[in-house]
Amino acid sequence: MTDLTRLTAIEVTDLLRIGAISPLDCLDALEKRITAVNGPVNALVTLCFARARDHAKRLMELPVHERGRLSGLPVPIKDLVDVAGVRSTQGSPIFKDVVPGQSDIMVKHLEAEGGVVYAMSNTPEFGAGAHTFNEVFGITRNPWDTRLSASGSSGGAAAALATGMAWVAHGSDLGGSLRNPASFCGVTGMRPSPGRIAASVYSKIDGTLGVEGPMARNVADLALLFDAMVGTEAGDPLSLPREDVSYLAAARSGWKPKRVAVSRDLGISPVDGEVADIVLAAARKLEREGVIVEEAHPDLADAMNCFQVLRAIGYATGMRQLLIDHRDKLKPEVIWNIEKGLKLTGDEIARAEAQRGTLFKRMHAFLETYDLLLCPATIVPPFPVEQRYPTHCNGIEFTSYIDWLLIVGTITLCACPAISIPCGFTASKLPVGLQIVAPNRGEAKLLAGAAFIEKTLGLGAITPIDPRVTHVS
Repeated sequence: MTDLTRLTAIEVTDLLRIGAISPLDCLDALEKRITAVNGPVNALVTLCFARARDHAKRLMELPVHERGRLSGLPVPIKDLVDVAGVRSTQGSPIFKDVVPGQSDIMVKHLEAEGGVVYAMSNTPEFGAGAHTFNEVFGITRNPWDTRLSASGSSGGAAAALATGMAWVAHGSDLGGSLRNPASFCGVTGMRPSPGRIAASVYSKIDGTLGVEGPMARNVADLALLFDAMVGTEAGDPLSLPREDVSYLAAARSGWKPKRVAVSRDLGISPVDGEVADIVLAAARKLEREGVIVEEAHPDLADAMNCFQVLRAIGYATGMRQLLIDHRDKLKPEVIWNIEKGLKLTGDEIARAEAQRGTLFKRMHAFLETYDLLLCPATIVPPFPVEQRYPTHCNGIEFTSYIDWLLIVGTITLCACPAISIPCGFTASKLPVGLQIVAPNRGEAKLLAGAAFIEKTLGLGAITPIDPRVTHVS
């Protein structure tokens, strides 16, 4: 049998549906691959193959048509989300020994659709920051060059996909945490509209900045996972009913955008010149297919203040008690973000909420003229793992650990679905991600457009790779 880990997720699920392979075969292939390549990248930090095989055997007792959309396809879960009976740490020493008795709504939903959980992927402490390291499991390294960051906070998921330790993967996104690591690792990651994927409520019940989402090696595989993740649940008051649409069918539809906008920087952020040039060159290739490509972006002024304030409110709401009880175990960036939120005045919060409303309306109006907006998914190429975060770009010094995330954080504020797909390589042979943005609740259009662009660029099959282990001389 060919190495299953080299196949696409769609190819594997097709084999599962006709009985040519079983979920147990998939788990065996993954376990072998993890043994071979996980060491250099440190992507999957907790394995649960005994639990996975038990679940797989239960699935195999069912008729194939009752095994859900994933039919027994294994899926790793980001270590910010509870999985019953599996060590779920949130990347924090505070929770390093926690084994929850109940799974998150999102995990229950995914397992009901035939997903088999076999591992937890690494994340920064509480998902804070776009570089995946923590005191529990250490650093996740970039498969394209292990001296470099895999980004984050879904860095473990992205590195697992890029090295063939996963066909699809769960992640989450507030400030680009699905899009940044996809860019750095040469895979795809999509932030859906708020409410598309139901998840358990832990503090703020109406938060729309953080969302769960899918990652994969290509757009079609991502759409397959997304089909299995969406849907409403009573335990999530913001969750949306499943649309009468197959996202995989949308990705396969062949739809071509008529007019797209492209921007080097959205008018708000410095961007490394090489990254910007690669993104613009990729956009220009669409013109050969008859797409109108114009350099444009909406007015997104005030995005930095808005993002900083509303993000800080979330940290203060969700982690105030942790600061009181466990300050000595929190990393400095988390402490700073919680304290920033606690110090906000009513006037500052009111101003930020008004700014977000304005940003949303401007983006909504802009995307009535353009089918899609294209821009960089990250403002720099992968950086050395010794850095906690980029401190400057193009001569601009950053004042916090999240300043460099504004190009993705602004799209979060606008409540738009957005995906990062590979669009080229730097001179150092490192992948660069193209961020593609669609109107709120426009995931079908987004996936159709992303699949068209992926095909045009010819970069839909650049992974899996073996890690490029490079030692510092």
